[in-house]
Amino acid sequence: MAHIVVLGAGLGGMPMAYEMRELAHKGDRVTVVSNNPRFHFVPSNPWVAVNWRRRADIELDAGAVLKRKGIDFVPVGAKRVHPAENRIELDDGASLAYDYLVIATGPKLAFDEVPGLGPAAGGGHTQSVCHVDHAVEAERGWQAFVADPGPVVVGAVQGASCFGPAYEFAMIMDTDLRRRKIRDRVPMTFVTAEPYVGHLGLGGVGDSKGLLESALRERHIKWICNAKTTRVEAGKMWVTEHHDDGTPKKEHELPFRYSMMLPAFKGVDAVFGIEGLTNPRGFVLIDEFQRNPKYRNVYAVGVCVAIPPVEATPVPTGAPKTGYMIESMVTAAAHNIRAALDGREPDQRATWNAVCLADFGDTGVAFVALPQIPPRNVNWFSEGKWVHLAKIAFEKYFLRKMRTGTSEPAFEKMMMNALGIMKLKR
Repeated sequence: MAHIVVLGAGLGGMPMAYEMRELAHKGDRVTVVSNNPRFHFVPSNPWVAVNWRRRADIELDAGAVLKRKGIDFVPVGAKRVHPAENRIELDDGASLAYDYLVIATGPKLAFDEVPGLGPAAGGGHTQSVCHVDHAVEAERGWQAFVADPGPVVVGAVQGASCFGPAYEFAMIMDTDLRRRKIRDRVPMTFVTAEPYVGHLGLGGVGDSKGLLESALRERHIKWICNAKTTRVEAGKMWVTEHHDDGTPKKEHELPFRYSMMLPAFKGVDAVFGIEGLTNPRGFVLIDEFQRNPKYRNVYAVGVCVAIPPVEATPVPTGAPKTGYMIESMVTAAAHNIRAALDGREPDQRATWNAVCLADFGDTGVAFVALPQIPPRNVNWFSEGKWVHLAKIAFEKYFLRKMRTGTSEPAFEKMMMNALGIMKLKR
């Protein structure tokens, strides 16, 4: 009987474990390894950062819910993957052997690539909403800020690949400040490596440029694009704005009393630098079946997967891995591992489509890019209060799915609902 290990218990790892348990043979073991004993719903982190959610609202005990589905859980971090030996070296000195490995770690946050970037706990001067720990720290900073408001700088640095949460958090802050009736005391600047507002690492989706520029303008949020953040000190950020040919255009010194900047991502230490397994940034190399070309019993899903940028940009930007894309990777990987267990060749390919709901506090935007890389069959972007309500509903639905341990395709349902709304609007 085979032992299938899933490394990571996040948005990719937990659904991967559930789906693999359903597809594996009855006597096969499925084990999840994670350096965090709790699952948290990452898309809700911006709400935690302004105290619209508590940490407990978006977390659950990963080991407890996995156990109910017959899935083993090892709450110890992975020190190093040894793919040539089919084993994982754990932080506590133990080793875990596997027949098949699915890497679903998510990224390492590369705060160190910009001096002064990142939460205070790591020696930085900016906030983050990439992890619930950071969101909790950001909320403490937010409470101090609203008691003594001033300038805000928000956005994403060079090399970032997930721009949606930056726009989300800018709009959520604006909404929270308006509710507190102190928005007039807070100048806001959006700083992004994107070549234009609404690029999103995707070359734009529908009229994302026009809609997001309008949203920022209506909320009196200034923006700087083609921006390289060079360093951050307490209360001040240095940003170089570039021309479209990549040459420097203007130097900015931006004062702030509160700042949230998304970092670039890279691969986690457990796999970084393993020849044939990862690229120079540490992202896992895969073929069309989610399988590593060199170590053919190793698969990968989620943000840890190596995907090239959609296009070259004056300041480096990466391609996002949205929830629907991750779910599609999970399904393909699970079916392909089952095929391997049965002695068959894999034949399932992920549909790399981008679907996103971005909450703006009292409204929101949604986009659908099918496929993610242009030219597309569907290229749709829309705004409305329905997005805000849909994201609240989706949060509740996804957390329920994690608690009950179902492998139902949640993001696919969200996409179909979005496409249904699109057809009604036509």
